[in-house]
Amino acid sequence: MRYPYDTSYRDGHSLLRYPGTRIVYGILMLALLVAPWILPRYFVGEVTYVFIMCVVSLGLMVLVGYTGQVSLGHSAFVAIGAYAHAWLLAQGVPLVVSLALAACITGAVGFVIGLPAIRVSGLYLAMVTLAFAMLTEIIVGRWSSVTGGYTGTAVESPNLFGLDLSSLTAFYYLCLAVLVIVMLGLINLIRAKTGRAFMGVRDSEAAAYSLGIWVNGYKVLAFVISAAVTGLGGALLAHQIGYLTPEGFGLILSLELVLMVTIGGLGSLRGAILGAILISMLPAFISSIKPFLPEAVATRFGLEIFVFGLVLGLFVLFEPKGLNGRWIKFKAFLENFPIYRKDMFKRGKSYMKS
Repeated sequence: MRYPYDTSYRDGHSLLRYPGTRIVYGILMLALLVAPWILPRYFVGEVTYVFIMCVVSLGLMVLVGYTGQVSLGHSAFVAIGAYAHAWLLAQGVPLVVSLALAACITGAVGFVIGLPAIRVSGLYLAMVTLAFAMLTEIIVGRWSSVTGGYTGTAVESPNLFGLDLSSLTAFYYLCLAVLVIVMLGLINLIRAKTGRAFMGVRDSEAAAYSLGIWVNGYKVLAFVISAAVTGLGGALLAHQIGYLTPEGFGLILSLELVLMVTIGGLGSLRGAILGAILISMLPAFISSIKPFLPEAVATRFGLEIFVFGLVLGLFVLFEPKGLNGRWIKFKAFLENFPIYRKDMFKRGKSYMKS
C-alpha cells in the first residue's frame, strides 16, 4: 500500500509524482512513438482518428464534466473548426497559423453560444445547443461560396515549413503532438484557479456565488475553451477526412461525443481519453462482427445506434463513474492487495442539490 507523504511544497503539485508513474507514462509514450513503424497502415490510420477524437472529447469534458453544462451541439464546433481550417489553408495561410485561427474562430462562436448559458441550464441548455447544431448544418450546406455547400470541399494537404505531412506516419505524429499539448494545457488549467472555479460552479452555483466566484463569466469561459479545443480537433479531422460535407457533422457525431465523456467518466480528463478510445473503435468492432451475426440483424438500419445505446445503458446501470471509475477501482485493488474490499467503493446516498 502506498501513502502520499509530502517532503516539499512541490510534491503536491507535481504532475507525475511517483517514479513508477513516470516509468509507465514513459513506456506509453515510447510505444506511441514507435507504433507507426510496427502497426499495419490500417491501424495507424485508426489510431490517428482516435487521437483526433480524444482532442474533441477533452474539449467537451471541460464543459460537461468540469462545469456541469449540457451540450448536444458540439458537432457544430467540430464543423466550424474543420471548415475554417480548410478555408484558411485555401487562402495560403500556414498550417500552424491556420490551426490556431480555426481554434480562435470556433472559440469566438462558442462565446456567442455561451451567452444563453447564463440564463438557462439543464434540458433548456441542451435544447439551445441542439438547435445550434441543426442551424450550423443548414448554414454550412447553403454557404456554398465558403464551404462548397452540399457538394463539399476538398482539404489541402498539411504542410509545415515545407515538410509535407500528408503521409500516414507524419500526420500521425502531428495529431499525437497536438493531443499531448492539449492534454498538458487542460491539466494545468484544471489544477489552476480557473479549473477550481469550474468545479465550484458545477457542484453548486449558490455556493460559488457565496465564495465570490463570477459564475456567469466562468460559464461563458468554459464554452469558449471547450469550443476552441473542439474546433482544433475539427481542424485535424478535416485532414483525416480529406473532403468535407455537411452530412459528416450531423447529430450522430454530437451523440457520440456525449457518449465519450459519459462512458469515460464525467469530471476526468483520463475518462475523456478512455471514452474516446472506446467509442471511436466501436464502429470498427461492429463492422468486424457483422459477418458472424444473423443477416436480419447485420443488415438492420441503426445497428450502431442500438449498440451505442446499449453500452450507455450498461454503464449507467453498473458503472456510473464510467471507465475512469473502473480504472480507479482496479488501481486501488493493485495497491491494496490482498486487503482490498469491495465496500471501499460502496456508493453512498445522493441528495438533491438546490
